[in-house]
Amino acid sequence: MRTDLATTTTAVTSASAAAAAAAAAAIGAVRNLGILAHVDAGKTTVTERVLFLTGAVHKRGEVHDGTTVTDFDPQERDRGITIFAAAVSCEWDGHRLNLIDTPGHVDFADEVERSLRVLDGAVAVFDAVAGVEPQSESVWRQADRHGVPRIAFVNKMDRAGADLDAAVDSIREKLHPVPLAVQLPIGREGDFTGVVDLLDLRALTWPDAAEPALAAVQVGDVPEELAPEAARRRAALVEAVAELHPEALDEYCATGTVGGGTLRRALRQLTRDGQVVVVLCGSAYRNRGVEPLLDAVTAYLPSPLDVPPVRGESADGVQERAADPEQPFSALVFKVTATTTGRLGSLRIYSGTLRKGDTVLDARTGRSERIARILRVQADRHTETATAVAGDIVAVVGVKAARAGSTLCAPRAPLVLEPAVAADPVMTVAVEPRRSVDTDRLAVALARIAEEDPSLVVGTDPESGQRVLSGMGELHLEVAVEKLRLAGLEVAVGRPRVAYRETLSAVVAGLVLRHVKQDGGSGQFAHIVVDVAPLGEPGTDGFEFRSTVTGGRVPQEFVQAVEAGCRDALADGPLGHPVTGVRVTLTDGATHVKDSSDLAFRTAGRLALREALRRGTPVLLEPVVEVTATVPPDSVGGVLGDLAARRGRVHGSEPRGGSAVLTATVPLAELFGYAGALRGRTQGRGTFTTRPAGYAAAPRQQ
Repeated sequence: MRTDLATTTTAVTSASAAAAAAAAAAIGAVRNLGILAHVDAGKTTVTERVLFLTGAVHKRGEVHDGTTVTDFDPQERDRGITIFAAAVSCEWDGHRLNLIDTPGHVDFADEVERSLRVLDGAVAVFDAVAGVEPQSESVWRQADRHGVPRIAFVNKMDRAGADLDAAVDSIREKLHPVPLAVQLPIGREGDFTGVVDLLDLRALTWPDAAEPALAAVQVGDVPEELAPEAARRRAALVEAVAELHPEALDEYCATGTVGGGTLRRALRQLTRDGQVVVVLCGSAYRNRGVEPLLDAVTAYLPSPLDVPPVRGESADGVQERAADPEQPFSALVFKVTATTTGRLGSLRIYSGTLRKGDTVLDARTGRSERIARILRVQADRHTETATAVAGDIVAVVGVKAARAGSTLCAPRAPLVLEPAVAADPVMTVAVEPRRSVDTDRLAVALARIAEEDPSLVVGTDPESGQRVLSGMGELHLEVAVEKLRLAGLEVAVGRPRVAYRETLSAVVAGLVLRHVKQDGGSGQFAHIVVDVAPLGEPGTDGFEFRSTVTGGRVPQEFVQAVEAGCRDALADGPLGHPVTGVRVTLTDGATHVKDSSDLAFRTAGRLALREALRRGTPVLLEPVVEVTATVPPDSVGGVLGDLAARRGRVHGSEPRGGSAVLTATVPLAELFGYAGALRGRTQGRGTFTTRPAGYAAAPRQQ
């Protein structure tokens, strides 16, 4: 009997080990990735080709036809741009790809930020003619902040002026990674037909066909005329990898070269460590180069098992949760969408298992939520599933109060995960219903769109009493207002106004603030001495607080209260705007044995900074943006004159593919209506993009 028991125990243990191994293998085959790019670089077309090749859809979608899967919103199809991040799932070579197509326009950078917070890897798409463009830099820096490994895809290799080497050079010079091209294009511009795989020295070509999406990749020998160049580039690739990876270096020293298998393992580790960026190329529109891109995603980008365990705050301090279905459940909500059937919450599961009907805890509010349904997402289409495990990106139905940034977790193992930080709005419009009977409907609709997009802020103008909507730019607000109109509301919209800030321009040293209050009950006493100074040049963002008090004259808990009071004062400066760019130093103080308290010192900190701001010659700051305008050469003079009239500072001009590219820094307030003005000066041939460039001192008359 003991033998039978031992045998049974061994069998159970073996079965458990096998189940755990199977679960780990399934998670290891998941890739959570985003597609990042400048607007019009072709990331939505890349996504559509990925979905077609993986069998997730059976017909190619086209941006210009308004038939794409991920750009399903009516406004996206009308404007031909991605506005809302859309998640899709597909299968490739035994791997599940959870893919998020992100917006490329700067006004929707918050959508990119929330997506990057839950992704393990990304594909950065670049235009083969333009290389790194302004918004390319912005999304790259966002990925840097989140530590997201990337590979690069140089798209539109069939365009006139396409140059892979120039694109790689721009990646190196502007983004500062170590880009390693693993392909060599076959043919130039309109004659681009395929690539040479430098790891295995083979040619991958896509012959012309009546329907480009039906042309299957053909594998063959490297064309004779490209063989010397391919050999040279492979040798350079091998040397670059050997310098960075020990295994590759050992093989190189022993044999004088590195095999394709070793190169792939080395590039996989170097990519995940953020040391290199693998670069591939192709033409997504002509369906050339997408299969190797999918192979690179599965080969080089990390699975949920390859990234560090997620960290969160709990009652016991900081905790880590690994991507393990057996650990307590934890997930981060990164998007909330209002649908006709209820609220849909998109979330990334970091640990544990979620089942239909489970009750989970919203750690932000302490409220319990019941999961009515779990959905695999295909943009605006969904497939129901009974369970989801660590590493999955799914949508859930049933959450009533959770918002973007909320942590959903097991009720018995609370954990709060750090959400993505929403940027401060820079532009505001007044929104009023045209019919008084729609006042309540408008309030509900505004609350709903602000819930779906945390970068939209709804408020009330204190002077006029009007309802105001604040966002990240003119297009962002246009889209929000159009959503109200699509909901059947007739609204009147005021002229956009920018969000100003203020700072001080002079040092205020040795400011003494003595706060004493005695009204019959417990008194308040706080005595502090502070130095207040600009943090840098006008326009420098941030707030810094430090204490140089010695001898315990102000206990540490009261020092923290002073800092809290100073932060309270930042909300509203003497000019009526939020304050930024200030450094406060607490140099001395005194306490009372009975009447000193946190409240007293917090009040003192608030009053002291307010007084310092009044004395320190306050300066009004206005938001400025970097404008990149692509215009015909014969229009350069008129465009430069217009930028100067808008108080712009031109930084440079360079030729690019028969056009001139102008860069300038312009106050955001001067750019209202600039799209129409630029079209008028360039006979409709000019385009421009913007990205935030911080704040600068506004003219004194403002």
